[in-house]
Amino acid sequence: MVFGRSNSRRPVEPVTLKILVAGGFGVGKTTLVGAVSEIRPLRTEETLSEAGRPVDDTAGVEGKTTTTVAMDFGRITLREDLVLYVFGTPGQDRFWFLWDELAQGALGAVVLADTRRLEDSFAAVDYFERRGIPFTVAVNCFDGAGRFPVETVRTALDLDPGVPLMMCDARERESVKEVLVAVVEHALERVDGSRRAAAAT
Repeated sequence: MVFGRSNSRRPVEPVTLKILVAGGFGVGKTTLVGAVSEIRPLRTEETLSEAGRPVDDTAGVEGKTTTTVAMDFGRITLREDLVLYVFGTPGQDRFWFLWDELAQGALGAVVLADTRRLEDSFAAVDYFERRGIPFTVAVNCFDGAGRFPVETVRTALDLDPGVPLMMCDARERESVKEVLVAVVEHALERVDGSRRAAAAT
């Protein structure tokens, strides 16, 4: 029996990259991870309690009843050879000690922002700037929230010109995918730029 040459390709071993999703309390991090994940997302949400009322600022998100206490986790295959592991950070100040652990090995990050509580994004922007982790700011377009020009938001957040800033809907898979692609592209550009600079010295 003569066997013809097989047309099947060898399976591709995908590159896996780690991306963080950070931002203030109630900005939509859990929603974003859940919207884009191709697996059932891991969530570590607990119900807000009376004991936490003095430290959980729910102004502007009064309908929120749960909060992430460790992380959210999801996975998305962008291409056959590229898989992203997406980690959502907790938003409240008292859980920020977890950020250093979650940031280990991250290629880049999304800072999710809400124009109603834009000041809640400052801590995340500062965190990634100080650690040299490339990040993209994504403004979550909540129903009823004010819509502002990108440059107005950029100025309000005092972002460097090279930091990508875009609008998104954390509930919509395609919108979130665009944000994640922007993060990967920005981070890889930063890596390439560093390599070129090192080669030139």
